[in-house]
Amino acid sequence: MNFSNYEPVTFSELNGVRYLHLGTQWVQGAMRLNKPYLIELEYAQQMMAWLLFLDAEMSTKTLQLGLGTGALTQFTHRLNSGITVEAVELNPAVIVAAQTMFGLETQSPRMNVIHANALDYVLSQNHHGLFDSLQVDIFNGEASGPALDSKEFYQGCFDTLKFPGVMTVNLFSRHPSFKKNINHICDVFDNRVLLFQEVHDCNVVAIAFKGPDLKVSWKELAQRAQFVQSKYQLPTKKWAKHLQKSNVQSKDYLLI
Repeated sequence: MNFSNYEPVTFSELNGVRYLHLGTQWVQGAMRLNKPYLIELEYAQQMMAWLLFLDAEMSTKTLQLGLGTGALTQFTHRLNSGITVEAVELNPAVIVAAQTMFGLETQSPRMNVIHANALDYVLSQNHHGLFDSLQVDIFNGEASGPALDSKEFYQGCFDTLKFPGVMTVNLFSRHPSFKKNINHICDVFDNRVLLFQEVHDCNVVAIAFKGPDLKVSWKELAQRAQFVQSKYQLPTKKWAKHLQKSNVQSKDYLLI
């Protein structure tokens, strides 16, 4: 395989954290060396927000588009013994780096890492209706905006999900692509989209829903967030409050 056709993979370390780069200073993922199985970056933690709405014990199949360090893939794989994880990554050097520098354990029969173009993957009818949750984090080395942002791409993402299903997407708020991405996601998911507040260097995570209408009290969602935090060691306790503050919703209920 000719790795020269892809962006170069580079690394840095600071204060016990190892970072992944694609030939630039922009961070593409991170791992705290003494806590390799936890998710280090806040936006990446928020990519697990589907756990607020789906039971991991019942949601048996997840998809990641964009592997990065493999943090999301590995964390999801460890949620329970019945879940299966599929990750799609275009750059073969990123796959090698995730395995050798970030400890991604790909030997499990419940984990499948595929070298492929994410657009081709989601457009294939062979992959439609298979996944309970989908996490999209596809950036190039400049990290200026998602590498895939067309309406066609997000329609493919929608099609890969089961009914019900939840997608989380990492977006870049201060790039011209942000509004286009939001519009395409809203068009495809019928405006059933929530946004987290901006974190890190302009990262904004969007949550999109496929399935029946959802009505849940903010109190119940906060209780669910507390449960997720205690069970999976994610800092989710304040997520319900943040989502309520960041989105136009009623005072008492999340309606979406």
